[in-house]
Amino acid sequence: MKHHRMNGKSSAKKAIDKSDQLVNSRNKIECNPHIEVNPTIIGFAPLNVSDIQIIPIVKRHFYIPQNTLSLVEGANFPANFFTNDRGEQVDEFTTFSPNGYVNLFINGVMQEGSLYVVGRNFLSIHPVEQSITAGTPIIVESIGFTAKITV
Repeated sequence: MKHHRMNGKSSAKKAIDKSDQLVNSRNKIECNPHIEVNPTIIGFAPLNVSDIQIIPIVKRHFYIPQNTLSLVEGANFPANFFTNDRGEQVDEFTTFSPNGYVNLFINGVMQEGSLYVVGRNFLSIHPVEQSITAGTPIIVESIGFTAKITV
């Protein structure tokens, strides 16, 4: 750590990388360069974290095939093969783009994202050298987020 004398006072500087420095001078720490935003100028009042609630929304869709399905050539499932949490047939999957994501579970095991694509009205599983045995549950889980701000 190098000590520099500025205006007759001692301060300590420590290099973080080639462009930024961490400056500690009498209990004041700042990262240079830094950006200051004045909330009044851009029209927002300052918020406390306690003023914001993140609310998850979860929708699940279930399908249990009656026959064993080969995935060697991939497989496509229309949304109307699936039922929701209340056991009602659905016409489309609930998706929460861009504030959410979709998971696929086969026999209770989450599948990697590169294995499938979920559209508004279909599930497509890419070709793999496997099959889904008759009676194995297939679950599409959509999770979205909304924010509630109270001031």
